[in-house]
Amino acid sequence: MDAINHLIDTLLFVFERLNWLSVIDLALVTLVFFGILLWLRDTQAMTLIRGVLLVLALLILLTSLKVLPAFSWLVKTTLPALLLAVPVVFAPEIRRALEGLGRAGRTQPNVNSSSAIPITISAVVTAAARLSERRHGALIVIQRLDGLDEYIRTGVALDAQVTPSLLLQVFYPNTPLHDGAVIISGGRLVAASCVMPLSASGVLMPIPDRKMGLRHRAALGISEVSDAVVVVVSEETGAISVVHTGRMIRRLDAERLENILRAFYGPTSHPKGLARLCSRVTPGKAFHRGEK
Repeated sequence: MDAINHLIDTLLFVFERLNWLSVIDLALVTLVFFGILLWLRDTQAMTLIRGVLLVLALLILLTSLKVLPAFSWLVKTTLPALLLAVPVVFAPEIRRALEGLGRAGRTQPNVNSSSAIPITISAVVTAAARLSERRHGALIVIQRLDGLDEYIRTGVALDAQVTPSLLLQVFYPNTPLHDGAVIISGGRLVAASCVMPLSASGVLMPIPDRKMGLRHRAALGISEVSDAVVVVVSEETGAISVVHTGRMIRRLDAERLENILRAFYGPTSHPKGLARLCSRVTPGKAFHRGEK
């Protein structure tokens, strides 16, 4: 009974001193935490956060017991080192957030000024449709604002006009350039057989639909570290997908693919509308088991 009375007295003490500035302060803190949790939803970081919170809860519980003085001393001694390790554990997520802030002021793709964009889009759509029919896997990265020089250097320089025939030849099975991605910049196919970073999204999830092949993981990976638009053709199912900012729109036909690419690279493209378009499907729900 005394504990309940003490709790009531504490609550009354808090509410008596609550004013509109305090409400705004609490609302801002709540929004910050809500934004962080929303940003980390369906990512590997959320799994790590759950583990960290569980460990902290156990440490607080054990250190509060006076019968364990040696353990309490050990925890208090090592806690500063654990706090310093947090930036190391969450380094990819921190980098992604800073890159997103760096892109905030830019709105128009650097390829919009090129008169070759309609021809490039038509070539990519035609090639993707034919590759889908033949079930030849493909990974086509179309550069926007962010430079992709470090990934271009990993491949074979071509600097060729984008045509359906060229894309079909590059991704023909067992040819020297088929294993990897092609990068298109400024309406030119600048390199082929490029190595892309792999995404870790969904790897720790046990759900079969969240397991993905290397080609799709590479598409997600490059879309997470840049603002490029990626067209993927599955080798197993022939399904065509578009990936942007870590999100995927899948099972596209040629007409829908062309409409999406024109929305990204047309003169009236709007990044926020495109982000909403790509957020309809999360990475974890975009794959069949073993899809490559």
